[in-house]
Amino acid sequence: MKPAVVVVDMLVDNIHGEPGSPMSRAALAVVPAINRLLDAAHARGWPVCFACDSFLPGDFLFGGRMKPHALRGTPGADPIPELHRDPGDEVLRKRRFSAFFKTDFDQTLRTRGADTVLVAGIATNFCVLATAFDAVCHDFRAVLVEDACAAAKPEWHEATLSCYRRNILHPLLRVRTVDELLAEADEPSGPGTPRE
Repeated sequence: MKPAVVVVDMLVDNIHGEPGSPMSRAALAVVPAINRLLDAAHARGWPVCFACDSFLPGDFLFGGRMKPHALRGTPGADPIPELHRDPGDEVLRKRRFSAFFKTDFDQTLRTRGADTVLVAGIATNFCVLATAFDAVCHDFRAVLVEDACAAAKPEWHEATLSCYRRNILHPLLRVRTVDELLAEADEPSGPGTPRE
């Protein structure tokens, strides 16, 4: 396994824009796990990307119940300061759910030698899942990092993960905790074929 970490939509507007909202509380609760993953990635030289919503005013997605947020060029579209960032980390601006959609993220991962994408952030049932699916569609293994992602309701988070704990794509698409991933990476034989 040659992993890269992508932290999805842990943005100022998403988390601090509506303090106390269910999504804000859920997102803040997973910050410690995300930071453990980030610290491990930085220590091991794994590529790290912060995939950030970056919308334009009047975006098509604002035609539903989604309120305008994370407007391009505003501080609200930046990662929250609570995350452990490194100067070498990439910030990827995205217009849609997946970090891969109409971006060069796949090329960036290949250039950095990654073959596996560890997906953390929010929301498990939307952008995290879309990014994991697109990773597989671009011929990368994907891991939904269970304790480093969240949804507005715990039952949505759990229902999404339950669908993919054992699935037809396993082991190309897996669900793992931060501790399980780090244990795999620290095996004496080195990271290789993912465990069942």
